[in-house]
Amino acid sequence: MSEAQKTAERQDAGPSTVTGVDRFFRITERGSTFGREIRGGFATFFTMAYILVLNPLILGSAKDKFGEQLDPVQLTTATALVAAVMTIVMGVGGNLPLALAAGLGLNAVVAFQLAPLMSWDDAMGLIVLEGLLICVLVVTGLREAVMHAIPQQLKQAISVGIGLFIALIGFVDAGFVTRIPDAANTTVPVQLGSTGTLAGWPMLVFCVGVLLTVGLLARKVRGAILVSIVTMTVVALVINAVADVETWGLTTPEWPDRIVDAPDFGLLGQFSLFGAFGQVGVVTVVLLVFTLVLSDFFDTMGTVVGVSAEAGLLDEDGKVPGLGKVLLIDGAAAVAGGAASASSATSYIESAAGVGEGARTGFANLVTGSLFGLALFLTPLLTIVPLQAAAPALVAVGFLMMTQVKHIEWDRYEIAVPAFLTIAVMPFTYSITNGIGAGFLAYVLIKTVLGRAKEVHWLLWGASALFLVYFAIDPIEQLLGV
Repeated sequence: MSEAQKTAERQDAGPSTVTGVDRFFRITERGSTFGREIRGGFATFFTMAYILVLNPLILGSAKDKFGEQLDPVQLTTATALVAAVMTIVMGVGGNLPLALAAGLGLNAVVAFQLAPLMSWDDAMGLIVLEGLLICVLVVTGLREAVMHAIPQQLKQAISVGIGLFIALIGFVDAGFVTRIPDAANTTVPVQLGSTGTLAGWPMLVFCVGVLLTVGLLARKVRGAILVSIVTMTVVALVINAVADVETWGLTTPEWPDRIVDAPDFGLLGQFSLFGAFGQVGVVTVVLLVFTLVLSDFFDTMGTVVGVSAEAGLLDEDGKVPGLGKVLLIDGAAAVAGGAASASSATSYIESAAGVGEGARTGFANLVTGSLFGLALFLTPLLTIVPLQAAAPALVAVGFLMMTQVKHIEWDRYEIAVPAFLTIAVMPFTYSITNGIGAGFLAYVLIKTVLGRAKEVHWLLWGASALFLVYFAIDPIEQLLGV
Protein backbone atom coordinates (compact mmCIF):
# COMPACT_ATOMS: atom_id res chain seq x y z
CA MET A 1 0.00 0.00 0.00
CA SER A 2 1.40 3.43 -0.97
CA GLU A 3 1.91 6.26 1.52
CA ALA A 4 -0.80 8.26 -0.24
CA GLN A 5 -3.28 5.42 0.23
CA LYS A 6 -2.36 5.13 3.92
CA THR A 7 -2.91 8.86 4.38
CA ALA A 8 -6.27 8.68 2.62
CA GLU A 9 -7.37 5.81 4.85
CA ARG A 10 -6.49 7.81 7.95
CA GLN A 11 -8.39 10.86 6.72
CA ASP A 12 -11.46 8.76 5.97
CA ALA A 13 -11.41 7.30 9.48
CA GLY A 14 -11.02 10.69 11.15
CA PRO A 15 -7.58 12.27 11.14
CA SER A 16 -7.30 13.40 14.76
CA THR A 17 -8.44 10.09 16.24
CA VAL A 18 -6.45 7.79 14.01
CA THR A 19 -3.28 9.89 14.16
CA GLY A 20 -3.51 9.98 17.96
CA VAL A 21 -3.89 6.21 18.20
CA ASP A 22 -1.10 5.68 15.67
CA ARG A 23 1.20 7.97 17.63
CA PHE A 24 0.35 6.41 20.99
CA PHE A 25 1.04 2.83 19.85
CA ARG A 26 3.83 3.88 17.42
CA ILE A 27 2.21 1.79 14.70
CA THR A 28 3.72 3.56 11.70
CA GLU A 29 7.02 4.07 13.51
CA ARG A 30 7.35 0.29 13.91
CA GLY A 31 6.54 -0.34 10.26
CA SER A 32 3.05 -1.71 10.87
CA THR A 33 -0.48 -0.74 9.85
CA PHE A 34 -3.86 -0.89 11.52
CA GLY A 35 -4.81 -3.76 9.22
CA ARG A 36 -1.80 -5.82 10.26
CA GLU A 37 -2.42 -5.12 13.93
CA ILE A 38 -6.05 -6.17 13.66
CA ARG A 39 -5.22 -9.34 11.75
CA GLY A 40 -2.47 -10.09 14.25
CA GLY A 41 -4.87 -9.65 17.15
CA PHE A 42 -7.32 -12.11 15.61
CA ALA A 43 -4.56 -14.63 14.83
CA THR A 44 -3.24 -14.54 18.40
CA PHE A 45 -6.73 -15.03 19.82
CA PHE A 46 -7.54 -18.01 17.64
CA THR A 47 -4.23 -19.73 18.43
CA MET A 48 -4.74 -19.39 22.19
CA ALA A 49 -8.54 -19.55 22.47
CA TYR A 50 -8.13 -23.19 23.49
CA ILE A 51 -7.31 -21.94 27.01
CA LEU A 52 -11.03 -21.14 27.44
CA VAL A 53 -11.64 -24.87 27.21
CA LEU A 54 -8.42 -26.30 28.62
CA ASN A 55 -8.04 -24.22 31.79
CA PRO A 56 -11.52 -25.09 33.14
CA LEU A 57 -10.88 -28.70 32.15
CA ILE A 58 -7.61 -28.91 34.10
CA LEU A 59 -8.67 -26.96 37.18
CA GLY A 60 -12.22 -28.29 37.17
CA SER A 61 -11.13 -31.92 37.08
CA ALA A 62 -9.13 -31.71 40.31
CA LYS A 63 -10.23 -31.79 43.93
CA ASP A 64 -8.68 -29.92 46.81
CA LYS A 65 -7.72 -31.41 50.18
CA PHE A 66 -11.35 -31.31 51.29
CA GLY A 67 -12.79 -32.89 48.15
CA GLU A 68 -14.12 -29.62 46.70
CA GLN A 69 -14.15 -28.93 42.94
CA LEU A 70 -14.32 -25.62 41.08
CA ASP A 71 -17.33 -24.90 38.88
CA PRO A 72 -16.46 -25.17 35.14
CA VAL A 73 -18.75 -22.30 34.11
CA GLN A 74 -17.24 -20.00 36.72
CA LEU A 75 -13.75 -21.10 35.65
CA THR A 76 -14.52 -20.25 32.01
CA THR A 77 -15.68 -16.79 33.07
CA ALA A 78 -12.62 -16.21 35.24
CA THR A 79 -10.26 -17.42 32.50
CA ALA A 80 -11.79 -15.15 29.85
CA LEU A 81 -12.00 -12.14 32.17
CA VAL A 82 -8.36 -12.28 33.29
CA ALA A 83 -7.16 -12.85 29.72
CA ALA A 84 -9.23 -9.93 28.42
CA VAL A 85 -8.23 -7.41 31.09
CA MET A 86 -4.53 -8.25 31.33
CA THR A 87 -4.04 -8.54 27.55
CA ILE A 88 -5.50 -5.06 27.10
CA VAL A 89 -3.41 -3.72 30.01
CA MET A 90 -0.28 -5.18 28.39
CA GLY A 91 -1.22 -3.57 25.09
CA VAL A 92 -1.79 -0.12 26.56
CA GLY A 93 0.92 -0.20 29.22
CA GLY A 94 3.62 -2.32 27.58
CA ASN A 95 2.88 -1.62 23.90
CA LEU A 96 3.91 -5.11 22.85
CA PRO A 97 1.78 -7.61 20.87
CA LEU A 98 1.97 -9.97 23.85
CA ALA A 99 -1.27 -11.58 25.01
CA LEU A 100 -1.75 -13.05 28.48
CA ALA A 101 -3.93 -15.82 29.90
CA ALA A 102 -3.83 -18.63 32.44
CA GLY A 103 -0.49 -20.38 32.06
CA LEU A 104 -0.43 -23.99 30.99
CA GLY A 105 1.82 -26.00 33.27
CA LEU A 106 1.25 -23.56 36.11
CA ASN A 107 -2.44 -24.47 36.19
CA ALA A 108 -1.48 -28.13 36.35
CA VAL A 109 0.77 -27.38 39.34
CA VAL A 110 -2.16 -25.65 41.03
CA ALA A 111 -4.58 -28.49 40.26
CA PHE A 112 -2.42 -31.50 41.00
CA GLN A 113 0.30 -30.29 43.36
CA LEU A 114 -1.16 -27.43 45.42
CA ALA A 115 -4.87 -28.27 45.70
CA PRO A 116 -4.40 -31.79 47.16
CA LEU A 117 -2.45 -30.21 50.05
CA MET A 118 -4.86 -27.39 50.89
CA SER A 119 -8.14 -25.70 49.96
CA TRP A 120 -8.68 -24.00 46.61
CA ASP A 121 -8.69 -20.62 48.36
CA ASP A 122 -5.30 -21.37 49.90
CA ALA A 123 -3.87 -22.61 46.59
CA MET A 124 -4.99 -19.48 44.75
CA GLY A 125 -3.56 -17.41 47.61
CA LEU A 126 -0.13 -18.90 46.86
CA ILE A 127 -0.52 -17.79 43.23
CA VAL A 128 -1.26 -14.26 44.43
CA LEU A 129 1.83 -14.37 46.66
CA GLU A 130 3.91 -15.62 43.74
CA GLY A 131 2.70 -12.75 41.58
CA LEU A 132 3.38 -10.18 44.30
CA LEU A 133 6.90 -11.52 44.73
CA ILE A 134 7.53 -11.24 40.99
CA CYS A 135 6.28 -7.64 41.10
CA VAL A 136 8.76 -6.92 43.91
CA LEU A 137 11.57 -8.40 41.78
CA VAL A 138 10.50 -6.11 38.93
CA VAL A 139 10.26 -2.97 41.10
CA THR A 140 13.72 -3.61 42.53
CA GLY A 141 15.05 -3.98 38.99
CA LEU A 142 16.31 -7.53 39.55
CA ARG A 143 14.11 -9.21 36.93
CA GLU A 144 15.05 -6.71 34.22
CA ALA A 145 18.72 -6.85 35.20
CA VAL A 146 18.78 -10.64 34.78
CA MET A 147 17.36 -10.30 31.26
CA HIS A 148 19.97 -7.68 30.34
CA ALA A 149 22.75 -9.88 31.74
CA ILE A 150 22.08 -12.68 29.25
CA PRO A 151 24.47 -12.70 26.26
CA GLN A 152 22.81 -11.70 22.99
CA GLN A 153 23.43 -15.03 21.26
CA LEU A 154 21.95 -16.92 24.19
CA LYS A 155 18.84 -14.76 23.80
CA GLN A 156 18.72 -15.73 20.15
CA ALA A 157 19.02 -19.39 21.15
CA ILE A 158 16.06 -18.88 23.48
CA SER A 159 14.04 -17.56 20.53
CA VAL A 160 15.04 -20.52 18.36
CA GLY A 161 14.22 -22.99 21.14
CA ILE A 162 10.83 -21.37 21.58
CA GLY A 163 10.30 -21.68 17.84
CA LEU A 164 10.85 -25.45 17.99
CA PHE A 165 8.77 -25.65 21.15
CA ILE A 166 5.84 -23.78 19.66
CA ALA A 167 5.99 -25.92 16.51
CA LEU A 168 5.89 -29.03 18.71
CA ILE A 169 2.89 -27.59 20.54
CA GLY A 170 1.18 -27.23 17.18
CA PHE A 171 1.97 -30.80 16.14
CA VAL A 172 0.83 -32.18 19.51
CA ASP A 173 -2.33 -30.06 19.74
CA ALA A 174 -3.39 -31.26 16.29
CA GLY A 175 -2.63 -34.91 17.08
CA PHE A 176 0.04 -35.10 14.37
CA VAL A 177 2.45 -36.16 17.13
CA THR A 178 1.18 -38.21 20.07
CA ARG A 179 2.66 -39.85 23.11
CA ILE A 180 2.91 -43.62 22.92
CA PRO A 181 1.04 -45.21 25.85
CA ASP A 182 3.35 -46.68 28.48
CA ALA A 183 1.60 -50.00 28.01
CA ALA A 184 3.25 -50.26 24.60
CA ASN A 185 6.52 -51.18 26.36
CA THR A 186 8.60 -49.26 23.84
CA THR A 187 11.52 -46.91 24.27
CA VAL A 188 10.16 -44.56 21.60
CA PRO A 189 8.27 -41.81 23.48
CA VAL A 190 6.28 -40.27 20.61
CA GLN A 191 4.84 -41.35 17.30
CA LEU A 192 3.14 -40.12 14.15
CA GLY A 193 -0.59 -39.74 14.73
CA SER A 194 -2.36 -41.89 17.31
CA THR A 195 -1.36 -45.24 15.81
CA GLY A 196 1.89 -44.54 13.97
CA THR A 197 0.03 -43.35 10.88
CA LEU A 198 -1.99 -40.28 9.91
CA ALA A 199 -5.69 -41.04 9.82
CA GLY A 200 -9.01 -39.26 10.07
CA TRP A 201 -10.63 -36.07 8.84
CA PRO A 202 -9.22 -33.86 11.63
CA MET A 203 -5.70 -34.84 10.62
CA LEU A 204 -6.48 -33.96 7.01
CA VAL A 205 -7.64 -30.51 8.15
CA PHE A 206 -4.37 -29.97 9.98
CA CYS A 207 -2.12 -31.17 7.14
CA VAL A 208 -3.96 -29.12 4.53
CA GLY A 209 -3.84 -26.18 6.93
CA VAL A 210 -0.06 -26.43 7.25
CA LEU A 211 0.35 -26.60 3.48
CA LEU A 212 -2.03 -23.69 3.00
CA THR A 213 -0.28 -21.56 5.63
CA VAL A 214 3.26 -22.10 4.33
CA GLY A 215 2.06 -21.65 0.76
CA LEU A 216 0.43 -18.33 1.59
CA LEU A 217 3.52 -17.22 3.53
CA ALA A 218 5.78 -18.15 0.62
CA ARG A 219 3.55 -16.11 -1.68
CA LYS A 220 3.71 -13.27 0.89
CA VAL A 221 -0.07 -13.10 0.99
CA ARG A 222 -1.30 -10.43 3.38
CA GLY A 223 -3.06 -12.05 6.34
CA ALA A 224 -1.73 -15.53 5.49
CA ILE A 225 -2.01 -17.01 8.99
CA LEU A 226 -5.46 -15.62 9.69
CA VAL A 227 -6.71 -16.61 6.23
CA SER A 228 -5.56 -20.16 6.88
CA ILE A 229 -7.23 -20.35 10.32
CA VAL A 230 -10.57 -19.04 9.04
CA THR A 231 -10.49 -21.16 5.86
CA MET A 232 -9.69 -24.40 7.68
CA THR A 233 -12.31 -23.67 10.34
CA VAL A 234 -14.95 -23.42 7.60
CA VAL A 235 -13.64 -26.64 6.06
CA ALA A 236 -13.78 -28.34 9.47
CA LEU A 237 -17.37 -27.16 10.01
CA VAL A 238 -18.39 -28.65 6.66
CA ILE A 239 -16.55 -31.92 7.29
CA ASN A 240 -18.06 -32.28 10.74
CA ALA A 241 -21.52 -31.73 9.29
CA VAL A 242 -21.28 -34.31 6.49
CA ALA A 243 -18.80 -36.91 7.76
CA ASP A 244 -18.73 -39.30 10.68
CA VAL A 245 -15.87 -37.95 12.81
CA GLU A 246 -15.16 -39.83 16.02
CA THR A 247 -13.46 -36.96 17.84
CA TRP A 248 -11.83 -33.59 17.17
CA GLY A 249 -10.23 -33.39 20.61
CA LEU A 250 -10.98 -30.46 22.89
CA THR A 251 -13.02 -28.36 20.44
CA THR A 252 -15.58 -29.74 18.00
CA PRO A 253 -16.27 -27.50 14.98
CA GLU A 254 -20.05 -27.33 15.08
CA TRP A 255 -22.44 -24.43 15.16
CA PRO A 256 -23.60 -24.03 18.78
CA ASP A 257 -27.22 -24.33 19.92
CA ARG A 258 -26.97 -20.85 21.38
CA ILE A 259 -24.58 -18.03 20.68
CA VAL A 260 -24.87 -16.04 23.93
CA ASP A 261 -24.15 -17.48 27.37
CA ALA A 262 -24.26 -15.56 30.64
CA PRO A 263 -20.96 -15.25 32.56
CA ASP A 264 -20.72 -16.35 36.20
CA PHE A 265 -18.30 -14.28 38.31
CA GLY A 266 -18.67 -16.42 41.44
CA LEU A 267 -14.96 -17.27 41.77
CA LEU A 268 -13.66 -13.70 41.81
CA GLY A 269 -11.93 -12.86 45.07
CA GLN A 270 -12.04 -16.43 46.39
CA PHE A 271 -8.49 -16.70 47.72
CA SER A 272 -6.72 -16.81 51.07
CA LEU A 273 -3.38 -15.04 51.09
CA PHE A 274 -1.79 -16.85 54.05
CA GLY A 275 -4.05 -19.86 54.56
CA ALA A 276 -1.51 -22.28 53.04
CA PHE A 277 0.97 -21.63 55.86
CA GLY A 278 -1.42 -23.19 58.34
CA GLN A 279 -2.15 -26.14 56.05
CA VAL A 280 1.34 -27.31 54.99
CA GLY A 281 3.86 -25.26 56.97
CA VAL A 282 6.33 -22.49 56.17
CA VAL A 283 9.08 -24.62 54.59
CA THR A 284 6.72 -26.33 52.14
CA VAL A 285 5.10 -23.01 51.21
CA VAL A 286 8.52 -21.46 50.54
CA LEU A 287 9.53 -24.33 48.26
CA LEU A 288 6.22 -24.26 46.41
CA VAL A 289 6.35 -20.50 45.87
CA PHE A 290 10.01 -20.75 44.80
CA THR A 291 9.09 -23.30 42.12
CA LEU A 292 6.19 -21.17 40.89
CA VAL A 293 8.26 -17.97 40.80
CA LEU A 294 11.18 -19.54 38.96
CA SER A 295 8.93 -21.15 36.35
CA ASP A 296 6.88 -17.99 35.80
CA PHE A 297 9.98 -15.75 35.88
CA PHE A 298 11.90 -17.50 33.13
CA ASP A 299 8.92 -18.64 31.05
CA THR A 300 7.96 -15.00 30.69
CA MET A 301 11.54 -13.95 30.05
CA GLY A 302 11.85 -16.41 27.19
CA THR A 303 8.48 -15.48 25.77
CA VAL A 304 9.08 -11.72 25.89
CA VAL A 305 12.51 -12.04 24.27
CA GLY A 306 11.31 -14.53 21.67
CA VAL A 307 8.23 -12.58 20.58
CA SER A 308 10.08 -9.25 20.61
CA ALA A 309 12.94 -10.68 18.57
CA GLU A 310 10.54 -12.14 16.02
CA ALA A 311 8.81 -8.77 15.78
CA GLY A 312 12.17 -7.06 15.21
CA LEU A 313 11.71 -4.89 18.30
CA LEU A 314 14.98 -5.63 20.13
CA ASP A 315 17.49 -2.78 20.07
CA GLU A 316 21.12 -3.12 19.04
CA ASP A 317 21.98 -4.47 22.50
CA GLY A 318 19.22 -7.08 22.34
CA LYS A 319 17.02 -5.25 24.86
CA VAL A 320 13.22 -5.19 24.82
CA PRO A 321 11.61 -1.71 24.66
CA GLY A 322 9.83 -0.71 27.85
CA LEU A 323 10.86 -3.97 29.50
CA GLY A 324 10.20 -2.79 33.06
CA LYS A 325 6.53 -2.05 32.36
CA VAL A 326 6.10 -5.33 30.47
CA LEU A 327 7.50 -7.40 33.33
CA LEU A 328 5.49 -5.53 35.95
CA ILE A 329 2.26 -6.10 34.03
CA ASP A 330 3.13 -9.78 33.67
CA GLY A 331 3.65 -10.02 37.43
CA ALA A 332 0.35 -8.24 38.03
CA ALA A 333 -1.30 -10.78 35.71
CA ALA A 334 -0.19 -13.58 38.03
CA VAL A 335 -1.81 -11.74 40.93
CA ALA A 336 -5.00 -11.20 38.92
CA GLY A 337 -5.13 -14.86 37.91
CA GLY A 338 -4.86 -16.04 41.49
CA ALA A 339 -7.38 -13.46 42.75
CA ALA A 340 -9.89 -14.65 40.13
CA SER A 341 -9.20 -18.38 40.79
CA ALA A 342 -8.08 -18.80 37.16
CA SER A 343 -4.51 -19.79 38.16
CA SER A 344 -1.45 -17.68 37.35
CA ALA A 345 -1.81 -15.68 34.14
CA THR A 346 1.30 -15.20 32.06
CA SER A 347 2.53 -14.08 28.64
CA TYR A 348 1.62 -16.49 25.83
CA ILE A 349 4.14 -17.65 23.28
CA GLU A 350 1.20 -18.09 20.89
CA SER A 351 1.40 -14.30 20.57
CA ALA A 352 4.06 -15.08 17.98
CA ALA A 353 1.20 -16.06 15.65
CA GLY A 354 0.03 -12.46 15.73
CA VAL A 355 3.57 -11.25 15.13
CA GLY A 356 3.78 -13.60 12.16
CA GLU A 357 0.65 -11.89 10.86
CA GLY A 358 2.33 -8.50 11.11
CA ALA A 359 1.49 -7.24 14.61
CA ARG A 360 4.21 -5.02 16.08
CA THR A 361 2.45 -2.99 18.77
CA GLY A 362 0.06 -3.23 21.68
CA PHE A 363 -2.83 -2.23 19.43
CA ALA A 364 -3.10 -5.90 18.44
CA ASN A 365 -3.72 -6.66 22.13
CA LEU A 366 -6.80 -4.45 22.08
CA VAL A 367 -8.23 -6.80 19.44
CA THR A 368 -7.18 -9.98 21.22
CA GLY A 369 -8.36 -8.69 24.59
CA SER A 370 -11.70 -7.56 23.15
CA LEU A 371 -12.26 -11.03 21.70
CA PHE A 372 -11.61 -12.56 25.11
CA GLY A 373 -14.07 -9.99 26.49
CA LEU A 374 -16.65 -11.11 23.95
CA ALA A 375 -15.92 -14.68 24.99
CA LEU A 376 -17.45 -13.86 28.37
CA PHE A 377 -20.79 -13.80 26.57
CA LEU A 378 -20.08 -15.56 23.26
CA THR A 379 -18.00 -18.52 24.37
CA PRO A 380 -20.12 -21.03 22.38
CA LEU A 381 -19.49 -19.08 19.15
CA LEU A 382 -15.83 -18.18 19.63
CA THR A 383 -14.69 -21.68 20.58
CA ILE A 384 -15.79 -23.44 17.37
CA VAL A 385 -12.27 -23.21 15.95
CA PRO A 386 -10.77 -26.71 16.31
CA LEU A 387 -7.13 -27.11 17.27
CA GLN A 388 -6.51 -28.72 13.87
CA ALA A 389 -7.40 -25.40 12.20
CA ALA A 390 -5.39 -23.18 14.58
CA ALA A 391 -2.31 -25.39 15.07
CA PRO A 392 -0.86 -24.84 11.54
CA ALA A 393 -0.22 -21.23 12.57
CA LEU A 394 2.02 -22.45 15.40
CA VAL A 395 4.00 -24.67 13.04
CA ALA A 396 4.50 -21.77 10.62
CA VAL A 397 5.54 -19.41 13.41
CA GLY A 398 7.97 -22.04 14.67
CA PHE A 399 9.69 -21.89 11.29
CA LEU A 400 9.81 -18.09 11.34
CA MET A 401 11.43 -18.06 14.80
CA MET A 402 13.85 -20.83 13.83
CA THR A 403 15.48 -18.55 11.25
CA GLN A 404 17.33 -16.71 14.03
CA VAL A 405 19.61 -19.73 14.43
CA LYS A 406 21.86 -18.22 11.73
CA HIS A 407 23.05 -15.53 14.18
CA ILE A 408 24.61 -18.04 16.62
CA GLU A 409 28.37 -18.65 16.33
CA TRP A 410 28.43 -22.45 16.26
CA ASP A 411 32.23 -22.63 16.17
CA ARG A 412 32.51 -21.08 19.66
CA TYR A 413 31.80 -23.81 22.19
CA GLU A 414 31.15 -21.41 25.08
CA ILE A 415 28.18 -20.13 23.08
CA ALA A 416 27.33 -23.10 20.86
CA VAL A 417 26.90 -25.72 23.61
CA PRO A 418 24.64 -23.57 25.86
CA ALA A 419 22.71 -22.49 22.76
CA PHE A 420 22.25 -26.10 21.65
CA LEU A 421 21.05 -27.22 25.08
CA THR A 422 18.67 -24.26 25.30
CA ILE A 423 17.22 -25.06 21.87
CA ALA A 424 17.01 -28.83 22.42
CA VAL A 425 15.77 -28.99 26.02
CA MET A 426 12.78 -26.68 25.48
CA PRO A 427 10.84 -28.94 23.07
CA PHE A 428 12.22 -32.20 24.48
CA THR A 429 11.04 -31.38 28.03
CA TYR A 430 8.04 -29.29 26.95
CA SER A 431 9.26 -26.36 29.05
CA ILE A 432 10.75 -22.96 28.29
CA THR A 433 12.08 -22.73 31.83
CA ASN A 434 13.97 -26.02 31.60
CA GLY A 435 15.65 -24.95 28.37
CA ILE A 436 16.78 -21.62 29.80
CA GLY A 437 18.07 -23.36 32.93
CA ALA A 438 20.08 -25.90 30.94
CA GLY A 439 21.58 -23.12 28.82
CA PHE A 440 22.51 -20.99 31.84
CA LEU A 441 24.18 -23.87 33.69
CA ALA A 442 26.14 -24.94 30.60
CA TYR A 443 27.25 -21.36 29.90
CA VAL A 444 28.54 -20.84 33.44
CA LEU A 445 30.22 -24.26 33.52
CA ILE A 446 32.04 -23.87 30.19
CA LYS A 447 33.20 -20.33 30.98
CA THR A 448 34.59 -21.65 34.28
CA VAL A 449 36.30 -24.63 32.64
CA LEU A 450 37.94 -22.29 30.14
CA GLY A 451 39.25 -20.13 32.97
CA ARG A 452 37.02 -17.20 32.03
CA ALA A 453 34.58 -17.24 34.94
CA LYS A 454 35.03 -13.50 35.45
CA GLU A 455 33.29 -12.89 32.10
CA VAL A 456 30.03 -14.29 33.52
CA HIS A 457 27.72 -11.63 34.93
CA TRP A 458 27.11 -12.12 38.65
CA LEU A 459 23.36 -12.26 38.04
CA LEU A 460 23.89 -15.27 35.75
CA TRP A 461 25.80 -16.94 38.56
CA GLY A 462 22.87 -16.29 40.89
CA ALA A 463 20.29 -17.45 38.35
CA SER A 464 22.30 -20.59 37.64
CA ALA A 465 22.47 -21.37 41.36
CA LEU A 466 18.69 -21.06 41.54
CA PHE A 467 18.33 -23.36 38.55
CA LEU A 468 20.59 -25.89 40.26
CA VAL A 469 18.16 -25.89 43.17
CA TYR A 470 15.23 -26.01 40.74
CA PHE A 471 16.53 -29.10 38.96
CA ALA A 472 17.44 -30.77 42.27
CA ILE A 473 14.22 -29.83 44.06
CA ASP A 474 13.13 -33.43 44.66
CA PRO A 475 16.23 -34.59 46.60
CA ILE A 476 16.21 -31.26 48.46
CA GLU A 477 12.60 -31.83 49.54
CA GLN A 478 13.48 -35.36 50.62
CA LEU A 479 16.47 -34.05 52.56
CA LEU A 480 14.29 -31.52 54.35
CA GLY A 481 11.54 -34.07 54.86
CA VAL A 482 8.80 -32.06 53.12
